[in-house]
Amino acid sequence: MSEVPEGLHYTKEHEWIRIDGDEFVLGITDHAQHALTDIVYVELPEVGQSCVVMDEIAIVESVKSASPIFAPLVGDIIAINEALEDTPELINQDPYGEGWMVKMSIADSTNLPSLLDAAQYKAEIGE
Repeated sequence: MSEVPEGLHYTKEHEWIRIDGDEFVLGITDHAQHALTDIVYVELPEVGQSCVVMDEIAIVESVKSASPIFAPLVGDIIAINEALEDTPELINQDPYGEGWMVKMSIADSTNLPSLLDAAQYKAEIGE
């Protein structure tokens, strides 16, 4: 069974976000990192990049495949996890902690109600 912490928001594309005021942190879920297996490379966006919902903002590459990461809300990239450049396996080791990918400002939270809570995400992945 995958770890699905309470208090986060989830997307059907297997991303999680933790909202902190008018910002949020984004990463991929434990379920996603298990499905990808060993993550070997992460392509992160540029700080300052503006995004709308479903913009491709990053790519996670594993020994199995490459998967796009999408913006769940409208905003700007305000920080990236530079540690992932040298140690992308942090996503496998700690997807909800040290394996975070980007921090974004929230310019428009209209899409927030369409995101899933922990129970809805567990149902989505069949757990």
